[in-house]
Amino acid sequence: MKDQHTVIETKDLRKVYGMNGISVLAIDGLDITIREGEFVSIMGPSGSGKSTLMNILGCLDRPTEGEYYLDGQAISSKTREDLARIRNQQIGFIFQSYNLLPRFSAVENVMLPMMYNRHNHIEIKNRQELAMQALDSVGLSDRAHHLPKELSGGQQQRVAIARALVNKPILIMADEPTGNLDTKSTQEIMGLLLNLHKQGRTIVMITHEPEIAVLTERTINIRDGKIESDKLQKLQKGVSK
Repeated sequence: MKDQHTVIETKDLRKVYGMNGISVLAIDGLDITIREGEFVSIMGPSGSGKSTLMNILGCLDRPTEGEYYLDGQAISSKTREDLARIRNQQIGFIFQSYNLLPRFSAVENVMLPMMYNRHNHIEIKNRQELAMQALDSVGLSDRAHHLPKELSGGQQQRVAIARALVNKPILIMADEPTGNLDTKSTQEIMGLLLNLHKQGRTIVMITHEPEIAVLTERTINIRDGKIESDKLQKLQKGVSK
């Protein structure tokens, strides 16, 4: 690997949940390093801790112990306001359920991250232009003014990808991005993600599907809050589901 700088680094990361007076250790001392431009899938059975890990890496939750550095920033000590700003400006999220606002058109949904950025002084006209560019990059500019209900599942996920890209984040977090899609749409979405990877984007993807994970260049398997395996693999061509 070239001298790419580190985007994600965790040191002895732990997360403990309290339930009915009982402590549950969801993450148990994880050390993970992900460098710029990597496409990494995270797998694990239900209850393995992979969703908890994604919430921490996505700055949606804090670790109980340990350190998390995002692009060199110590995240564990950030305030709630800091975390909200980091999520908006530095992380692009793609969810299984798309999370589009139903009364907003595709282009309006893509504009949302720019609208939520209080430090963004881009005029509305320019925001729309940037959103249209993002939609064009995922092949959906011709559906810019359609509502989510007027789009297929695959098209809605492409809108979500455009929304994740519009603020030019340093990290893309994808949570089961093909979980609700048929085979054809799965192929299209994975093709888009692989193309983003080729462009140098850093992508971390949660998935429970081995045939999806094998398409990435690295798979981290988690079990009982610990890393079970961390394997590099050759990028594959094509996807089945």
